[in-house]
Amino acid sequence: MHGEDHALFVSALALLSAAVISVPLARRLGFSPIVGYLLVGIAIGPVGLNVADPSVVSTVAELGVVMLLFLIGLELKPSRLLSMGRYIFGLGAAQLLLSGLAFALLAYFVFGFGVAAALVSGMALSVSGTAIALQLLNERNDLTSPYGQRTFSILLFQDIAVVPLLALVPLLAPGESTLAQDPMAALLRAGTAIVALAVIVVAGRYLLNPLFRVLARSGAREAMTAAALLVVLGAAGLMEAVGMSMALGAFLAGLLLSESTFRHELEANVDAFRGLLLAMFFMSVGMSLNVAVVVHNMGPLLIATLLVSLTKCAVVYSVFRNDNIPSPQSALAAVVLLPAGEFAFVLFPLGLSTGILKPDQADLLIAMAALTMIIGPLLFAAIARLLPRLAPAEPEPEADDFSDADGSVLVIGFGRFGQIVSQCLLAEGVSVTIIDNDVEMIQSAGRFGVHIYYGDGTRLDVLRAAGAESCKVICVCVDDKEDANRIVEVVKASMPGTELFVRSFDRIHSMELMRLGVDFEIRETLESALGFGGRTLQAMGVSAEAAGARVADVRARDRARLERQLEEGIFAPPEPQRPRKVEPEPLHIPEKPARPLNAEAQDILSHETEFSG
Repeated sequence: MHGEDHALFVSALALLSAAVISVPLARRLGFSPIVGYLLVGIAIGPVGLNVADPSVVSTVAELGVVMLLFLIGLELKPSRLLSMGRYIFGLGAAQLLLSGLAFALLAYFVFGFGVAAALVSGMALSVSGTAIALQLLNERNDLTSPYGQRTFSILLFQDIAVVPLLALVPLLAPGESTLAQDPMAALLRAGTAIVALAVIVVAGRYLLNPLFRVLARSGAREAMTAAALLVVLGAAGLMEAVGMSMALGAFLAGLLLSESTFRHELEANVDAFRGLLLAMFFMSVGMSLNVAVVVHNMGPLLIATLLVSLTKCAVVYSVFRNDNIPSPQSALAAVVLLPAGEFAFVLFPLGLSTGILKPDQADLLIAMAALTMIIGPLLFAAIARLLPRLAPAEPEPEADDFSDADGSVLVIGFGRFGQIVSQCLLAEGVSVTIIDNDVEMIQSAGRFGVHIYYGDGTRLDVLRAAGAESCKVICVCVDDKEDANRIVEVVKASMPGTELFVRSFDRIHSMELMRLGVDFEIRETLESALGFGGRTLQAMGVSAEAAGARVADVRARDRARLERQLEEGIFAPPEPQRPRKVEPEPLHIPEKPARPLNAEAQDILSHETEFSG
C-alpha cells in the first residue's frame, strides 16, 4: 500500500472508530452527538493523536451538508416553500442584517478591526451552521413546528445570501479589485448562475422522473442508488461551478423531486450516506480548531466568544418574539442558530488571502467559530431540559371543550379523507377535534369551526393533550399505514374503552387492522369505487334499483372474501394511490369559529388569516 493510500486508510479507520465511540458516550452523558463528533475531531486531529488528515476529511465531509439539504428539499413542496416566503425573506433578512451589523460594530469598536475586516467577520459570524441547526431540530422532531419552520427559513435565506457575500469580499479588498475593474465579469457571473438554476429546474421537472421510471423497471436497486447520488452531486457540483452554494443546488434538486413518486426511494438511498458524511463534517470542524491559538489567547477568545454568543442569541430571540413565537421556542431558536456556519471556514480564509484579515485575526475568528459550534449544542441540550421545568403549567382546557361525551370525535389526519369524514360529523352538529402536523392542513381546518391541535398523532402525550381520553370515537384518517397501526396500538394500550374507526390503505392493511381489533375499518377507495361501478351500470341500461342491489351484493362478497383471506393468510398486492391537491372548503356554514388547542395551531391559523387577508 502506497504512502498516500495508507494515510487515507488510517484516516478512514480513525473516523469510523471515533464515530462508533463518540455517539454512545455523548448520549450517555446527555449531550447531542454533535458535541461528541466535535470533541473526538479535536482528539484525532493534528493537536491530538494526529491519526487523521483534516484536508482529506474536510473535502469529503462537505458532502454531508449537501445531502442533508437534498433530504430537506424532498420533505418540502414548492407550494409550501412559497407559503414560507415571508419567513425566508422577512425573518431571514432581518436576522442576517441585524446580526451582521451588531458583530461588525463589536469588531470595529471593541476589538479594533478595520472597516472591511469588521464587515467580513460580522457577516461571516451572522451565518449559522445549517448542518448543526437541522440536526438539533431533527433530534427533537421540531423541524415542522412553527419555530422550526422559521429557523429553517432563516437557514435557507443564509444559503441564498452566500453568493452576494462571496462577491462582496473582493470588493472590500485593499486596492482595485478585478471585479471592480470589470463590471461585465459580475454580470457574466450572475448570468451563468441564472442559467445553472434554469438547468436544474428544467431537469428536475422534465427529465428526472422519466429516468427513474426506466431505472425502476430494470429492477436494479444499485442503479437507483447511483442515480440518486448522481442527482445530488450533479446539482451541487453545477452550483459550485458557477460560484454558488453546493448546499443550495442540492436543496433545489430535492425540492423539484418532492412531488415525485420516487421520493421515498430517493430518500432511503441518500439517507444512508447522509448520516456518516455529516459525522465526518463535524469531526473535520473539530480537527480544524487551532488549539495553540486558543491556549495562547484564552482570555480574549473566551470574552469575544461570549459577546458574540450573547449578541446573536439576543438578535434571534428578538426577531422570533417579534413574530409572536412564545419565549421558550424563541430561546430554543436562539441557541439553534448560535453556532457559526460552515461558510465561516470559507469566508475567513478568503478574507485572509485578499488581505482584508490579518493572520492572527483569521486564526482567532476560526477558533471562535469552532467554539460556537461546541457551545451551541451544549446550550440547546441544557435549555431543552430546563424550559419544561421553568415554564408554567399549561392551563387545562375549558370544561366545554370535550364535554359532549356522546358526540365528541377525534379525527387524526385532515387530508382528503379526514375532511369528508369531518363534513359528515359537523353537518350533524357533532363536536370534532382535529390532530395534524401539516401546516397546510391546520390552515384548512381553521375554516371548518373545529377544535384544532397541531402535533404528531402517533404520540400518546399529543393524543391526551387533544382530549382523546374523553372522546367516544377516534377516527384514524392518516394516509400512512404504519402511522395508522402505531396509533391503533397506542390507543388500544392506553384507552381500551375508546372506539377506533380506521382508514385502510389496501386489503393487506385491512387485514392488519382487523387483527389489531379495531371497531371499524374501510379501504380508502372501496365505497367510491362501488359508487362509480353502480353509476356505470346505470349508464349501461341497468335500473337504479338493480344497480344498487348489484353493488350491495359486490360489497357483501368482497367483505366475505376479505374475512376468508384473513383466515387463510392470502394477501393481495397493494395498489399505490396518488392524492389530488384540492382546496378544501366546508359544505355548510360553521356555527362557531375554529378553536386552536395549542400555541402551534394558534400561530399557524393567525398567519393563515394574514395570508388570506
